[in-house]
Amino acid sequence: MRVLLRTPLWFLFALFSILTLAAITRAQETQYPKPTELPNPYRLVEGWPTLPKSMNGGQWGEVIRVHVDTKGNVWVFHRCFNVVPAGSATCIGRGPANPPILQFNPSGKLLKSFGAGLFAYPHGFTVDGVGNLWVTDVNDQEAILGMSAKNAAGVVMGQEVLKLSPEGKVLMTLGKEGVAGTGPDGFDRPTGVAVASNGDIFISDGHDPNKHNAGRVVKFSKEGRFVKEWGRKGSAPGEFDEPHDIFVGGSRGWVYVADRKNNRIQVFDQDGKFIAAWKQFGQPSSVFVGKDDTIYVGASFPDPSAKKGELRGIIIGNAVSGSLKAFIPDPADLDKVIRGTSASGIAADSMGSVFAADVGAHNLRKYIVVK
Repeated sequence: MRVLLRTPLWFLFALFSILTLAAITRAQETQYPKPTELPNPYRLVEGWPTLPKSMNGGQWGEVIRVHVDTKGNVWVFHRCFNVVPAGSATCIGRGPANPPILQFNPSGKLLKSFGAGLFAYPHGFTVDGVGNLWVTDVNDQEAILGMSAKNAAGVVMGQEVLKLSPEGKVLMTLGKEGVAGTGPDGFDRPTGVAVASNGDIFISDGHDPNKHNAGRVVKFSKEGRFVKEWGRKGSAPGEFDEPHDIFVGGSRGWVYVADRKNNRIQVFDQDGKFIAAWKQFGQPSSVFVGKDDTIYVGASFPDPSAKKGELRGIIIGNAVSGSLKAFIPDPADLDKVIRGTSASGIAADSMGSVFAADVGAHNLRKYIVVK
């Protein structure tokens, strides 16, 4: 006996419609140029800044972040001229001769330095609109390289966010020093900090690895009052896998997160509403947005033809549309980089000059626009 299987015409029509819509959607997806196809209208400024020979012989260690204040002075947050352990150098045991915070004028002259004894593992850093500094310490170990991570008060350094005056005075502390946590009063390796124009504070939390599987953004008022948090570890829109840096700015005042292990920049409004996820910026370690809506991302891209199969550089685009404008290739020889990213910190000034802080290559770079 033969059984005749009949498929309803409505089902075939619906299936055809779904497949057609999917094909049209794929065809309409924006095709972005490869980084190497983009122009590079920037020139590296050689010999910038002037680092005194009295500081580590004039040689950088791991430089994690860089920012420019409203006066055009350049602030640097680094790991106390140290290079060990590679990619995770510590400030423990470095002392006053190796301060983690430095300020330079636009020409590259050192103006001031401070911060010894405050940090174990420097990471996040920004300068707010009135000149105060905001820093994070992602240390979660009681001892590093056999050295105690306790400060002068006997408390393990790390797991906190500090607000400092331009002279280095501690003005506010968020989180519980030395204690990993989640919720409104704790962090589990806070990676970055950003401050909105109204003073609200946004913190990216969850450097990999961490004890609580953290992956979130936490918002506080300018007084340090917990407002809300959003996100968890994952890959869906609004979730994070090692949110490595955060910035609030541009004409929309959006929140930009370098969602590193998800290989995307995620964009939100200041209430945490998801706006976009951009994969065209590669695997991001840092993000900065100028007042003119130019976005700068320190990133890496898979490239079989490149050393170690990786192309590194600064990719530049539009912070509203996500379109790409330019690419500055990383000048470092990756054969000489043991561990650590390049452009782990990034900033630009009002003239369009770009600053990059290199962990892996132990460097601080400045680029100017070629006219």
